[in-house]
Amino acid sequence: MIHFFGNVENTVFAVQTQGEISEENSKKLEWLFGNQPKIKQSVLSTNATDFFVGPRAAMVTPWSTNAVEITQNMGIDGIIRIEEFHNSKVEKGTFDPMLSQKFKELNQDIFDIHIQPEPILEIDDISEYNQKEGLALNSEEVEYLENLSKKLGRKLTDSEVFGFSQVNSEHCRHKIFNGTFEIDGKEMPTSLFKLIKRTSAENPNDIVSAYKDNVAFIKGPKVKQWAPKSGDKPDWYEEKDFESVISLKAETHNFPTTVEPFNGAATGSGGEIRDRLAGGKGSLPLAGTAVYMTSYSRLNQERPWEKGMKERDWLYQTPLDILIKASNGASDFGNKFGQPLIAGSVLTFEHDPSTNSGTDEKLDNRKLGYDKVIMLAGGIGYGKASQAIKGKPQEGDKIVVLGGDNYRIGMGGAAVSSADTGEFSSGIELNAIQRSNPEMQKRAANAIRVMVESDENPIVSIHDHGAGGHLNCLSELVEETGGKIDLDKLPIGDPTLSAKEIMGNESQERMGLIIGEENIQKLKKVADRERSPMYEVGNVTGDQRFCFENKKGEKPMDFALEDMFGSSPKTIMKDKTVNRNYKNPEYEVSKTKEYVAQVLQLEAVACKDWLTNKVDRCVTGRVAKQQTVGPLQLPLNNCGVMALDYHGKEGVATSIGHSPLTALIDPSSGSRNAITEALTNIVWAPLKDGLKSVSLSANWMWPCNNEGEDARLYEAVKAVSDFSIDLGINVPTGKDSLSMKQKYKDGEVISPGTVIISAAGNCNDIQKVVEPVLQRNGGSIYYINISQDDFKLGGSSFGQIMNAIGNEAPTVKSAAYVKMVFNTVQQLISEGKILAGHDVASGGLITTLLEMCFADVNLGADLDFSVLGEKDLVKVLFAENCGLVIQASDDASVEKVFAEQHIDFKKIGTVSEKEMLQIKNNKEELSFSIAEMRDVWFTTSYLLDKNQSGEKLAKERFDNYKNQPLKFVFPKDFTGSSPNPSKGWERPKAAVIREKGSNSEREMAYMMHLAGFDVKDVHMTDLIEGREDLEDIKLLVAVGGFSNSDVLGSAKGWAGSFLYNEKANTALKNFFAKDDTLSLGVCNGCQLFVELGLLNPEDAEKPRMLHNDTGKFECTFTSVKIQENNSVMLSSFAGSTLGIWAAHGEGKFSFPKAESHYNIVAKYGYDALPANPNGSDFNTAMLTDKTGRHLVMMPHLERSTFPWNWAYYPKDRNDVVSPWVQALVNAREWIEKAK
Repeated sequence: MIHFFGNVENTVFAVQTQGEISEENSKKLEWLFGNQPKIKQSVLSTNATDFFVGPRAAMVTPWSTNAVEITQNMGIDGIIRIEEFHNSKVEKGTFDPMLSQKFKELNQDIFDIHIQPEPILEIDDISEYNQKEGLALNSEEVEYLENLSKKLGRKLTDSEVFGFSQVNSEHCRHKIFNGTFEIDGKEMPTSLFKLIKRTSAENPNDIVSAYKDNVAFIKGPKVKQWAPKSGDKPDWYEEKDFESVISLKAETHNFPTTVEPFNGAATGSGGEIRDRLAGGKGSLPLAGTAVYMTSYSRLNQERPWEKGMKERDWLYQTPLDILIKASNGASDFGNKFGQPLIAGSVLTFEHDPSTNSGTDEKLDNRKLGYDKVIMLAGGIGYGKASQAIKGKPQEGDKIVVLGGDNYRIGMGGAAVSSADTGEFSSGIELNAIQRSNPEMQKRAANAIRVMVESDENPIVSIHDHGAGGHLNCLSELVEETGGKIDLDKLPIGDPTLSAKEIMGNESQERMGLIIGEENIQKLKKVADRERSPMYEVGNVTGDQRFCFENKKGEKPMDFALEDMFGSSPKTIMKDKTVNRNYKNPEYEVSKTKEYVAQVLQLEAVACKDWLTNKVDRCVTGRVAKQQTVGPLQLPLNNCGVMALDYHGKEGVATSIGHSPLTALIDPSSGSRNAITEALTNIVWAPLKDGLKSVSLSANWMWPCNNEGEDARLYEAVKAVSDFSIDLGINVPTGKDSLSMKQKYKDGEVISPGTVIISAAGNCNDIQKVVEPVLQRNGGSIYYINISQDDFKLGGSSFGQIMNAIGNEAPTVKSAAYVKMVFNTVQQLISEGKILAGHDVASGGLITTLLEMCFADVNLGADLDFSVLGEKDLVKVLFAENCGLVIQASDDASVEKVFAEQHIDFKKIGTVSEKEMLQIKNNKEELSFSIAEMRDVWFTTSYLLDKNQSGEKLAKERFDNYKNQPLKFVFPKDFTGSSPNPSKGWERPKAAVIREKGSNSEREMAYMMHLAGFDVKDVHMTDLIEGREDLEDIKLLVAVGGFSNSDVLGSAKGWAGSFLYNEKANTALKNFFAKDDTLSLGVCNGCQLFVELGLLNPEDAEKPRMLHNDTGKFECTFTSVKIQENNSVMLSSFAGSTLGIWAAHGEGKFSFPKAESHYNIVAKYGYDALPANPNGSDFNTAMLTDKTGRHLVMMPHLERSTFPWNWAYYPKDRNDVVSPWVQALVNAREWIEKAK
């Protein structure tokens, strides 16, 4: 039966149950839905012109999964599904038909699918079935299956043919990379994969594992694990040493992102996180990166370069939709999972040569553009060296699945990803739409984390669920031995799934693993505590077969492993070299300023604030360097750095590089430029062994099987291999996506062949990373042309605004020179001799120098380019030859080191306090106002932000960003030294409480430990089941995150767990009834304590936490001014203004009474976006109860513990800890006095 709650004029909640709802449960649901009443009617309709918008019947949303779980945790049984339906009057903008549909009325059939599970089919004609289902099998593979059927003496089942197509798809088996290339009639000596593998054979350096696992591992330093002693019960945190390995991985999710960008990109990010969970016997994700490439966004009519190619009749979504929704999806997944996104890139490009030159025989006349988009999710992580290699499964071991249910999702996603978009009927392509539930993945990850952090990890082997679903994941787990899966034990979220669909669907957020029978109970206890679903689905057999069987004895799949894997005939790629010519840009030097303004507005060059303001860049408390810099907090860092522990020294640096437009002109140059760009981005972090510490991931997106493109791919891969070997580094991981073409009714658009390089290495001093902000009172500015090539405009951003690609691209001439420059700059950074540094890439030298002046006020530079020896000022300003710009701390010592190493450095200018960039090149002079250029550079971000924050608030952000420089006032008695609690006394006991979806517990617990507390890890399940009663706890901290994915309001579900579970409710009431206890609620914990009414218990109408005014997640490094206050923790801070991270979606304090009624402890440094990220009443950031003992705040003090956590810290201070630690020291001292 379906019951309705809410209001037909606005939002209706449809609750599907097994029967009637009791009066008591009805009241609980009304509370849960924000005091919305139950509607008596069983059929709801709107007026004639309106309709409801809600989810498609076949797609149970992740929102529903979370909502149903909340009701279960509140003691309401019998609920099957809950969905939201919005009246079209209030539904903002147009809805996404990929996910939602219109309903004229809401009745008892809205969740009926009217599908019976299909029986197991025997396939008569494999070729016909391949065409009908869009399996992308080639003729040799069809023939192989026909012969296999004869060999087995039976027809193959639909599951077997489908399973074979997934497991042997291009996506999973990399047939082209393993294939033979014949170019111009000549067979190439080696495969693409062997070319890449050669880099690791020649330069093994610190590789621990390459090519044979979900991630690459490189040797890391010895660091300290901070974790509870055990993970199956409430326990105390402790530190332990371990030898680490560093993981590197990048994935692309291009096809799903083209079709349905939010979930496509979200599950791309999720898949990449699962890869890093599945390294070895389990490893842990640390931080993510993201790259988006689309055709032009057409933000308004004033962007002439976007008119060079006619807009297409887009198949699914416009490029603007994709940029916004895909970045929303990737950001949302990382934010909710609790992984910071610390580096990334954007490129928009399209080109139609016929537009400005007619059809010139000599010119390439293909239409180019990222109509089939690129969405890359990359990242870094770590594991234990002792667990870096998978174990071999033994007969009798258990096969286990952790995580979510099966839905009809991504059926054939692996095969469809291997085809051109637009090739199949859209029904098949829509079938590949994904469903993202990051909070479910977090739970599974937490269970794996406990295993990894144990002294003995019981996991034998682990694999992620992605392309090909259970078929791929479970078969790869038992590839060496064989295994039998009980089909009925696989979880089912949709009862209409056939056997084939249960086995092959690509529902996300699941991990498959093998564990000894004796350890099953240990994992079960941990999984139950973390609320991670766990299914024991089969056994390792040792018979070299892979079989699914149901309770009726039917076997939808029963293959010998050799028949399943040992199959595909070798792929042969025949192609010829095609020399393509592109028009050179025609320009007038007199228009240079106009060109600069246009280049600064290309998405690749322009400000990325629209991306960074919605992604968490501080979660974990281990972010040492992310995108934003300086007093104005502008996203200019291209190097991200994460700490490996909380000791402020060892970490991992990462960066990205790509140069697809120079690759159009010359594939080899494109590869060399991409690698060098990644290196000029990572060079600013001091690495353990300089360049030798770097390993690369190469991700290939190429339009194979188009004339000339396979030859170009071979040349590009060979260049990556040769250049890496010459540099002395390796490429131990990567991925390929080789069907980069979009088909339309009237033609096709080819995506430029693209390699994206991700670099990573062990940064051995995370506090010495150099940023691109010029420093007043420092030394001179120097330029180094690492490419050693002449200034060339081919493949540049400048070419894009002129609608030209050009025929001459700069290359990087010498690997030896790159190595020398890299290691010399590294040495200077370690010695503290470089004050600022930035790479030269998109937008050229002019962009680099302007950007180095943007992030501070009263900053400019006087420059003279005459020393560069290039008369053409346009080339000097806009050529994208790989290079570096640095500011020395002391000219003489830096010049001496460069000269000794024979590095060709040019002193090009000095820093000034006037906000102007003054440029001279021989007799030509130009000047730019920094403030004006900064606004031009920010304009594209503003135009994109309008599509996510709304016109009014995007304008407010644009108007204010330059007028809110961070200014701090530190507490007078703050020394900056680490607290040193005496060892001779017993530490007070504190607890961190978390719910499923919490993600800030580790950094919070460490900060409490630093201040002198013993800290206990307490999960809500511990309180509900009575394992913990908080009796000995003096300080209780509820932490940040996304409990229950913020479904039905932030912390609503968490509050429900307290209110409607007797043991949890009693423990909390008893704690707050005492007068010698303190509490702190941060972010989600603040929302919890406010929702429970603990701050103003005496008020009938209580404060509430609402969505940020922008209606979206906001992340910013901001400042708060501490008011005069009676808070135990913060009264000593009164008068201070301190930097602090804020990262939340529902952070707006809403007060029913006057300001004087509340104890407001801190306000944001400025009362408007971006400094105040949420629009809180009275500019409130922190609040206490009237006793001063119970404090809540939306910003994250625990992610601002150390100076290296702050995105901007005063350069003249040498503090070990930030002032925020004193807040918890104050708490400890108060508790000790209260004894």
